[in-house]
Amino acid sequence: MMWDTSCKDWGDRILAGRSLCPSLPLFEKEVSKAERIFTQLRLPDVPGTPTLAEAGGEWFLDIVRVLFGSWDSEQLFRHIRELFILCPKKSSKTTYAAALLLTAVIMSPRPRSEFLFIGPTQAVAELAFRQAAGMVALDPVLAKKFLIQEHLKTLTFRRTGANLKVKSFDPKVLTGVKPSGVLVDELHVIGEMNNADRVLGQLRGGIISQPEAFLINITTQSERTPAGVFRSELLKARKVRDGETQAPILPILYEYPQGIDWRNPSNWWMVTPNRGKSITVERLVSDYEQAEASGEEELRRWASQHLNVEIGLALMSDRWAGADFWETQARKISLESILAECDVIDVGIDGGGLDDLLGLSVLGRHKTTKQWMLWIHAWAHPSVLERRKAEAARFRDFAADGDLTLVKTVGEDVAQLAATVARIEYAGLLDKVGVDPSGIGSVLEALDAAGVPADKIIGISQGWKMTGAIKTAERKLAEGALVHGGQPLMTWCVGNAKVEPRGNAVIITKQAAGAAKIDPLMATFNAVTLMSMNPATEKSFWETL
Repeated sequence: MMWDTSCKDWGDRILAGRSLCPSLPLFEKEVSKAERIFTQLRLPDVPGTPTLAEAGGEWFLDIVRVLFGSWDSEQLFRHIRELFILCPKKSSKTTYAAALLLTAVIMSPRPRSEFLFIGPTQAVAELAFRQAAGMVALDPVLAKKFLIQEHLKTLTFRRTGANLKVKSFDPKVLTGVKPSGVLVDELHVIGEMNNADRVLGQLRGGIISQPEAFLINITTQSERTPAGVFRSELLKARKVRDGETQAPILPILYEYPQGIDWRNPSNWWMVTPNRGKSITVERLVSDYEQAEASGEEELRRWASQHLNVEIGLALMSDRWAGADFWETQARKISLESILAECDVIDVGIDGGGLDDLLGLSVLGRHKTTKQWMLWIHAWAHPSVLERRKAEAARFRDFAADGDLTLVKTVGEDVAQLAATVARIEYAGLLDKVGVDPSGIGSVLEALDAAGVPADKIIGISQGWKMTGAIKTAERKLAEGALVHGGQPLMTWCVGNAKVEPRGNAVIITKQAAGAAKIDPLMATFNAVTLMSMNPATEKSFWETL
């Protein structure tokens, strides 16, 4: 029977400073042995080299108890196969992880079993090895029981041949391994690497054949909007924690419940489990003040690393002013809700090259409130995944969200876009379609084929002439007069937008944004240009009666 590892009262536990490990029917014999081994290991880089019983964090000892206490040595069955631990920087996670894996090596029931500590970089991997080797060297008995091979970054328990290997994340090295235990450090960094999801899948496949095997992901929050395998693993852990799904996973997530002000230092202790050990809240304050003085972008980055605050929008120093109000204006808005609730709709289109996204912006005006309602969609050819490998995982996420369509052949994108515009036209709501005049031949052909009247397609001047639309969108957001669907793709595009002043004008260009995409945002400015003209609604004869 699968153990229930949900922790539905996690918010109350965070606020009260209680353990995030739920009550589970642990096997106390295994718990006791693991606890004795783990707590007797010494910290090699702390003055006085105290034991983990003296200087270790109770929060991590709880994790040790659950991991080893989930192993049924009689039935040869592990009830918890995976752990996902989200903790902030300076939580001693690399040191604690090294101690956990040493404990696993010593307790392993399988001769010549292999345990892997996988770091995102060579530096992190070497730090983990130094910590593990230092713990062994500090105890005369352990030093005799282990063979330390510095050049191989390997520790071998002589009695059983079980070993701990420390490696950096390299798909060539990790493919095909069959470890008894794997600990992946800083998944948020590893998750951005190419093929990270496939390698993680192979690691999972490698532990299936061994009933005692486990996989642990331990990480801080991402410095950017979560993407790729990190995002998918984080969402899965949250669902297990919240009781929305069941899996043999223990989620330990030190993050704020909704409504808690992370900028208030009096709340920082809640997500700082190792406080009083490797870090204090007081030491964080001066670091926070320096980050705050550097600007909102650096402050958010700091909060992601030290308080596990998830970044939804990157705010650069040269950001678009509308970005400051973007997140607060998110609502539940879809194309269907715009069609049902608006009296008129303007459409914006931008992009479409093989190296670009083809962006569609649908901007409606609410029938009664006159509030502007925004929904976007984008299309891309799969070749963009090869040309923009750094963002490939993010594009796949957007596709999974339903905001981005990855077409198989050139031409599918404009055909699908035109079909969407035609749907608005047939509903009797389309005012105009605003397009970038350059490079729109295939779009015009597709719109014509879909039955969109040519006189409704308007070329929108770009560059400095778009200043009015940019400033109008800013003001509408600040006033609360423009709301949007909170789509991750659009939030990303807004965060990518960089502003260049040109005299009294401002411009937002793809060149300024660099490799990052902003096509749906530019499409939105095209639609804003049209909606700013306050289009009239055409009523039928029957509506005038």
